[in-house]
Amino acid sequence: MSQPHPAPIHPPQPPSVSRRRARKADSGTLPASTAQALAETFRVLGDPTRIRLIAAMAAAERCVGDLAGIVGMSESAVSHQLRMMRAARLVRTRRAGRQVFYTLDDGHILALYQQGLSHVHEPIGESR
Repeated sequence: MSQPHPAPIHPPQPPSVSRRRARKADSGTLPASTAQALAETFRVLGDPTRIRLIAAMAAAERCVGDLAGIVGMSESAVSHQLRMMRAARLVRTRRAGRQVFYTLDDGHILALYQQGLSHVHEPIGESR
């Protein structure tokens, strides 16, 4: 009767990058560069006009003229806001001929908007 071979012993593998990131986030530390980028995102989001533009794009992709009509501003002023939002990666563009359409950059921006909206509509003192 032969003895079963013991399982080979492998050296422990280093944790994956994602596990390292999760552990770092769990420890409460945040790299300064990440904090700066997040603060910049919230700074750009912290303007009522840009929030109204996000609300309009949350419903549908829009051109500058449509957005200007929705927020009651000139196309030039809306274009200025959209340039800032695009630089902050909040919106992206799609060209169709000479027309440029704007939409939210990704689901994260929509989620930030929806979570913020949920927060401001929550009755004061209600805890979850």
